[in-house]
Amino acid sequence: MAKIVRINVGNIKLYSELNDTNTAVKVYSALPFQGEGVLWGHELYFAMPIEVELASDAREVMAVGELAFWPPGNAFCIFFGPTPVSLSNEPRAASPVNPIGQILEGAEKLSKIKSNQEVLLEKTELPL
Repeated sequence: MAKIVRINVGNIKLYSELNDTNTAVKVYSALPFQGEGVLWGHELYFAMPIEVELASDAREVMAVGELAFWPPGNAFCIFFGPTPVSLSNEPRAASPVNPIGQILEGAEKLSKIKSNQEVLLEKTELPL
């Protein structure tokens, strides 16, 4: 069964699908969760009360709309463009992150958000 998560930031609602990794399962099990999002370039992140180890597939270079978890900071991360450490237009984490999923469409809408906005992650199904 697909693990669909709705990401709510202000009036923006995005649907995403989490993968089947141990990290994604832990994140999904902790939902719903609300946190204060912090912007770092075109990355939105916030701390979650879960702990995971760095995964074998952890990496720094991500895709636009990709979701990840940063074990050193216990943080959920949403990548939607370049960050301060990007070498070109690719989203790049400050250090390796565990990839956990992908926004299904509309990640570019996140370029309109501001730092310190509340972010709500909740389990859902895709709208018909």
